[in-house]
Amino acid sequence: MADQARFAEMAMEHMPALYTAALRMTRNPADAEDLVQETFLKAYRAFGSYQDGTNLRAWLYKILTNTFINSYRAAKRRPERADVEDVEDLYLYRRLGELQAQGLGRSAEDEVLEGFTDEEVKQAIESLPEAYRIAVLLADVEGFSYKEIAEITDVPIGTVMSRIHRGRKALQKALHDFAVARGLVGTAEAGRA
Repeated sequence: MADQARFAEMAMEHMPALYTAALRMTRNPADAEDLVQETFLKAYRAFGSYQDGTNLRAWLYKILTNTFINSYRAAKRRPERADVEDVEDLYLYRRLGELQAQGLGRSAEDEVLEGFTDEEVKQAIESLPEAYRIAVLLADVEGFSYKEIAEITDVPIGTVMSRIHRGRKALQKALHDFAVARGLVGTAEAGRA
């Protein structure tokens, strides 16, 4: 099979997920489309260096992330910002669904999380510093392991772990601040954030 046909067969199934990740990174649909197109072009050109049996999805995400870091972050051509994809994709909400499916009781945290609007969660995610946001999205939304994220972002695994930890803590604080502002938690809980 020719490399072109083989690449298309193997890589095209990842396009929707890559677009979603690109939209989260760029926050703009037009930039996300450009980023995915540039990623696929670079991947196609470098397909000869792809090693069969390795993780194609991680390889494509590495190209996507590097392309974003190298060109889109500096350019930031458009001031408009796209929302992060629907909150249902977020790890917290997937986890809540799993707990409810298992028939486990609802905790106080579960009840507080239901009090957040989609927009508040999106704002909290978008408020994270870029390095933390990318690490948290790759881990909690895309489901990559620490090792895979380290390979994708070209940083040591310890740095990935630190960024995810700090990103999650910042996300937790932002959501806590929303909860206090909306009266979802009392002042006794406010001191623990």
